[in-house]
Amino acid sequence: MDSPKPVAFPPVPFIDLSAQHQPIADELLAAVSRVLENGQFILGEEVAALEAEIASFCDSRYAISCASGTDALVLSLMALGIGPGDEVITSPFTFFATAGAIHRVGATPVFVDIEPGGFNICPKLTAAAITENTKAIIPVHLFGQTADMEPLWRLAVLHDIPVIEDACQAIGARYQGRQAGVLGTMGCFSFFPTKNLGGAGDGGIITLDDKDLAARLTHLRVHGDTGGYNHVAVGFNSRLDALQAAILRIKLTRLEEWTEQRIESASHYDHLIDAQGLGDWITRPAVDDTFRHVYNQYTIRVPAFERDSILESLRDDGIGCALYYPTPLHLQPCFESLGYSIGSLPHAEAAAAEVISLPIAPGIDAVARERVIERLVAACESQVGWANRRAA
Repeated sequence: MDSPKPVAFPPVPFIDLSAQHQPIADELLAAVSRVLENGQFILGEEVAALEAEIASFCDSRYAISCASGTDALVLSLMALGIGPGDEVITSPFTFFATAGAIHRVGATPVFVDIEPGGFNICPKLTAAAITENTKAIIPVHLFGQTADMEPLWRLAVLHDIPVIEDACQAIGARYQGRQAGVLGTMGCFSFFPTKNLGGAGDGGIITLDDKDLAARLTHLRVHGDTGGYNHVAVGFNSRLDALQAAILRIKLTRLEEWTEQRIESASHYDHLIDAQGLGDWITRPAVDDTFRHVYNQYTIRVPAFERDSILESLRDDGIGCALYYPTPLHLQPCFESLGYSIGSLPHAEAAAAEVISLPIAPGIDAVARERVIERLVAACESQVGWANRRAA
């Protein structure tokens, strides 16, 4: 008699945007048709409406849209007059655009290590890094959890330094009851498709309360033009198109629902990991009660010497997962001239060697989450370090 065939489980994708869009497909198509009929494709009424709605959502006076989250960072630095000879403090454990934006305006990124056991910049180390050349601090709200902003803001006030929040992964996150994007001088968001509020292409927005800075940003995103081809500054072309704005307006109405789904999934993962007794092998995201984590990523940490084989095992089992980010920015070849080396920022380097991000996007159900953790346990059990741990 033939032996029974093993049960085939469907793969668990890291993210499935088609499944997310399907329930709102009619609304999205109607929004696109509205723009096509209107014929106003760049900026215009749809973009102005989105800006007003984002400002309301974030509780800011202004929201200035642009072409991407990267451009939001660059425009913010330009609006503050930051350039050659200036230093900007930021985290080494983030997407490249954070430091890339600093370099693009001619300033020097100064990398400050992250907090032990966390993923965001350390306020105490930030204080030690401030010099007379420091012209801004860019804390990153990585993976959907804000940095510890109160001590950073106190530093900024003490030294009269603006704070630009890199909130590209954190729309809807809160710190002490306040929304990400209004915790500093300006907040920068990305509408890249995989973000919690993602478009059908690139897009970004800057939230702020300062009227003069808002006006400057509005000019800079159109080559510094104040109207009538009168250019008061050298900006660049960074305009959000109306099609993206129309799509984002529909998705904004679902953002809280989708965020709650992410939070529910994260809580379920936490429970499953704890129930398996994996606490001394897997470090799950740590969340303080004063934070609202919106889980753009659910990122765990595993032993560095086993990380890559665990990742490979998960992928072989059909579990979508990702590495954010395998090389911290201070060790990137393009920043070699800054003088950092292996060991310079040990907490960021440790995180880069240990992280794995699991599927967390809206639509992943309890069965899929249980499958993810089941295969994660199996991947861990196959490791030499796990066997040694059990034998100890």
